[in-house]
Amino acid sequence: MAEETGQEKSQEPTQKRIDDARKKGDIARSKELTTLALLMAAGAAALLFGGGVARTMTDIFATNFSLSHEVINDPAYMISYLYHSLLNAFLSLWGFFLLVALACLFASIALGGWNFSGESLMPKGSRLDPIAGIKRMFSLKSLIELLKAIAKVLIVGAVAVLAITLLRPELMALTAENVMAAIGHAVTIIAWAFLVISATMIFVVLVDVPFQLYDYRKKLKMTMQEVRDEMKNTEGKPEVKRRIRQLQYEMSQRKMMQDVPTADVVITNPTHYAVAIRYDQASSDAPVVLALGADFVALKIREIATEHQVPIVEAPALARSLFYNARIGDEIPSGLYNAVAQVLAYVFQLRDPLLPQSPKAPRESDLEIPDELRVDQ
Repeated sequence: MAEETGQEKSQEPTQKRIDDARKKGDIARSKELTTLALLMAAGAAALLFGGGVARTMTDIFATNFSLSHEVINDPAYMISYLYHSLLNAFLSLWGFFLLVALACLFASIALGGWNFSGESLMPKGSRLDPIAGIKRMFSLKSLIELLKAIAKVLIVGAVAVLAITLLRPELMALTAENVMAAIGHAVTIIAWAFLVISATMIFVVLVDVPFQLYDYRKKLKMTMQEVRDEMKNTEGKPEVKRRIRQLQYEMSQRKMMQDVPTADVVITNPTHYAVAIRYDQASSDAPVVLALGADFVALKIREIATEHQVPIVEAPALARSLFYNARIGDEIPSGLYNAVAQVLAYVFQLRDPLLPQSPKAPRESDLEIPDELRVDQ
């Protein structure tokens, strides 16, 4: 994408980009780290189990080289001896195999974590592309791999020569020992030499691991266009989101207007704001806002209220305070309890046919509105 548009990959990869790469089996890996772990595990296993393996192998050789003439010429005996020899050899090596297998497992997941992807096993024609192959041969990564290979040869070779030089007296002294002691001593010398030489790979790993992490992050970097496209695909196109919000708003408006006929009173500004309120003592402790709106919506609320004979009370300051501090479906703010209670008392008196005369609507100055809830025009 970056090559096609000419844009620079300057943006850090998103989590979706990283997750998609993992699904394809593309994760950060260091072959040098795995190699180091295997070599160190093999050296440690040789130190731990080398003596026992040497004794077992010696016994197997001694047993098989001392067979009688009759046993050698009997195929049944030979198969039996072969089976027991292989079984004893495997039993002596199980610790070595287990330690190396665990090192291989944990070293491979130490950098990029555990991941299994079937896509990475599928054949890809791009891997056979000669042009892409030539580009890989002359890339920065190939240069780093070449430098690592040269460094490994030089470092490991130098340490190996030094180790053999220092161990030469001990190796020469093996000739003065008896066979069994010399074998055990030789295994110990070889194991320690192998472990020390393998440890020199740490220097290569210290360079390779940061480079692999950097190269992996660089490969996943994105252009600004890729980031925008991903946001569109993930969160939806802006025009679609606007349409969804519009539909949600229209649905909420229809629901709100359907509740207006059930209101006890509509408090107005009188023209700019309208708030429909209902008070049901059985279902709530305070009056609840059924609908509110400004301008055209306020006009619609007043029309529906008039059509269904819902009382309309003009209280500009209270209407503004309710509009800006209350929400549809919630109880009114506690600071407006007294003011709304006065309006509701007036409305409930209108419904009482036993009153000798019509009650007077509450005056604006009589409605108590706290300063923190008051909204000036």
